[in-house]
Amino acid sequence: MKMTATQFSRWKAKSITLLGMSGVGKTHLSSRLRQAHWFHYSADYRIGTRYLNEPILDNIKQQAMQVPFLRELLRSDAIYISNNITVDNLAAVLSFLGKLGDPAQAGLPLAEFKRRQQLYRDAEVAAMIDLPEFIAKSHDIYGYQHFINDSAGSLCELDDPRVLEVLAEHSLIIYLEATADNGRELLRRAEADPKPLYYRPAFLDRQLAQFMQERSLSEVSAIQPDDFVLWMFPRLFAARVPRYENIAREYGYTLRADSLAQVHTEADFIRCIEQVLETTS
Repeated sequence: MKMTATQFSRWKAKSITLLGMSGVGKTHLSSRLRQAHWFHYSADYRIGTRYLNEPILDNIKQQAMQVPFLRELLRSDAIYISNNITVDNLAAVLSFLGKLGDPAQAGLPLAEFKRRQQLYRDAEVAAMIDLPEFIAKSHDIYGYQHFINDSAGSLCELDDPRVLEVLAEHSLIIYLEATADNGRELLRRAEADPKPLYYRPAFLDRQLAQFMQERSLSEVSAIQPDDFVLWMFPRLFAARVPRYENIAREYGYTLRADSLAQVHTEADFIRCIEQVLETTS
């Protein structure tokens, strides 16, 4: 959706999609707006609770069945396992996505890793296609005036034109551009706590081959999972930046992530967006 600052100001029921790398500030900003009575639509929450709920639970049950005490309780229906995914706690989603490598270090075989990657990708596409339905629900059922779409960091990797068409038709797309300082901080976080990530299949195949060659490895099972995630992170970051820039150029607008330091209230956010529209219209 393209509009002028004046049109945005007069837009009575604002719907905004935030794009950008995980950790750049999308969820933090969305949570602030939620406190100002915006409907917070979290892509990862929708993915985990709707589209990956059963695979996530199956994965947890499979692990639990390896423990004799828990196996007998599960088989007799004496206990049950359920998800407790929240917007602020997506550990169950990440645990399902998993990491590639040595099974002794909780790594996954390549075929299983790719299967889960595909399931996650399809779930993210579905969660974004759901956007118009949830915008309507936010108004008609929950009584919210404004709507913020907190997208997943991998949105630029989906390569499904329907997603961008839906987002552009029903929301103002804002790309939160990471600065050099942001990039260093994201790398520091990744090093401190390497998290599972989604990779485009072609990108994964190309980078995996290079990693195996550099490490002189012949089997995926010899990969140290965290080592691979850390090696991939800066390469993934570099690959995603131009993709996000292209989306912003064609469908939306760019806001430097460091601008969020000045956003403390809903009014600050509105002014920030208006300034972006004024300078790019």
